[in-house]
Amino acid sequence: MGIKNISVLFILATLSWALNCQNVSDVIYFPDSGNSKVVMCFMTTWSIYRSEDAKFKISDIDTSLCTHVVYAFSGYDDNRYTVKSLDPGLDRDGKYENAGYKAMAALKEQNPNLKVLLSIGGWNEGSLKFSNLASSATARKTFIKSVLEFLNTYGFDGIDMHWKFPTQRDGRPDDKDNCVTLMKEIKEAFTPARYILAMSLGAQYYVMEAAYSLPKLNDYVDYFITLAYDYHGVWDGVVNANAPLNSLNKDDVFSVENTLRYLMYQGVSPWKVLLGLPLFGRTFILENADTDVIEFGSTPVKSEGFDGPYTRERGFIGYNEICMELKKNDYNWTRLWHEKTATPYLRNGEKVITYDNARSLAAKVKKAMEFNLGGVMVYSIDTDDFKGLCDREPDYVSLSFKGLHNFVEKFNRIASNPVLQKVLKNLNLPDAQKLSSLSKSTEIAHKNHLWTTESSPNYPLLRAIVDSLTLATEEKIVMTDMVTLINEKPPKQKPGNIGVTTNSLFTVVCYFCFI
Repeated sequence: MGIKNISVLFILATLSWALNCQNVSDVIYFPDSGNSKVVMCFMTTWSIYRSEDAKFKISDIDTSLCTHVVYAFSGYDDNRYTVKSLDPGLDRDGKYENAGYKAMAALKEQNPNLKVLLSIGGWNEGSLKFSNLASSATARKTFIKSVLEFLNTYGFDGIDMHWKFPTQRDGRPDDKDNCVTLMKEIKEAFTPARYILAMSLGAQYYVMEAAYSLPKLNDYVDYFITLAYDYHGVWDGVVNANAPLNSLNKDDVFSVENTLRYLMYQGVSPWKVLLGLPLFGRTFILENADTDVIEFGSTPVKSEGFDGPYTRERGFIGYNEICMELKKNDYNWTRLWHEKTATPYLRNGEKVITYDNARSLAAKVKKAMEFNLGGVMVYSIDTDDFKGLCDREPDYVSLSFKGLHNFVEKFNRIASNPVLQKVLKNLNLPDAQKLSSLSKSTEIAHKNHLWTTESSPNYPLLRAIVDSLTLATEEKIVMTDMVTLINEKPPKQKPGNIGVTTNSLFTVVCYFCFI
């Protein structure tokens, strides 16, 4: 996403949103509106075992930034055919304060609109046991009964079926059809109580093609959580983006863009799709430390990456680990940007990190809104800088502070333009009548986390996602209404009256394009 696109996004969105600084959760989530957008936040339970700076408790969750929170993960007992705790002491027995099922459900006391889900499965639970579950009518019936008992006991609002992946990892070919049967029966059991049924999808083309009968699943699943990351890593043997927005070339099918196009081609309802956004990166160690220029998709790496101090997983690194490393040793790292995949990356000699920051996440959110998706999923909030310990990343990744200041000056100059005022009123947006508030645009713009250089509070990435989702949604509304107004036959104007004509609207749009 180029500077011009970011500028237009910011300008148009500011017209309707920045006039009256609202709570971001109020802006995004309107339960009875066709414009509601979901921000589904995953929390991994094992994050409570990390060292102090990264130890994550349920009380650390900011319920104003999420519409849904997901407890990840619980498992499946393939002997009893029931949902099971993977850490009973933590989940049920009060081993830690501010942890477990009850603490998660209690978040709804802070935000009555919040929905709380249990994610069943995950990588470590494998695929074979779910393959056996889906193929047995007896197992399905017992499992669904146990899930209903769990939701009733702990006050959760639904589940995410996190089966990784049907037909693969010792799965069977008939998983594709049996998965539909399982989801159908769960949905039928959930409907009377209006429980939510979400399903996580592997985003790689070869996974989706083999594993899911998407047109059939679309009849039963409320949300398809698209895990649009882990496209690449050390397993490829070369440096590449963890979550590339675009493909490297026409033969490369691994990208967010291609994943979303495939889902739409399969007939999945876009408002059911949540684009998964990673708050983590992938680490690499170059085979040749003297490599001058890194080429995504071709620069060779060793078979294992390096680990972070908190997550301790080779090849994986949380954003909080990245930003703390930059805070402590910024002079050791070179900051780089890969234009083709819209990916930031870092280099320190033989070490390379590809990850996501505010700029790349904003680009992905904008793409999600171009596809009219239902919202986004964030994995996982415990690897964001949730305590606000890091310095703000330099503004090299988006508009310069000077550029933002210039925008504010120009915007204030045209804010009193009678044509612009008429357009705003005709759009009939909630804030459009408060034109006097336009004078506050400088103050509001300077507080926007995506376009300023000031330090951000905790959850810088999640806040950037929420802000960009709000902006992208409002941009779409404004642009749609502008096109409608331009295409309408203008009424006859009395002499001396100010009206909105095709030419005057074109003038306003030109103002936006050239700021």
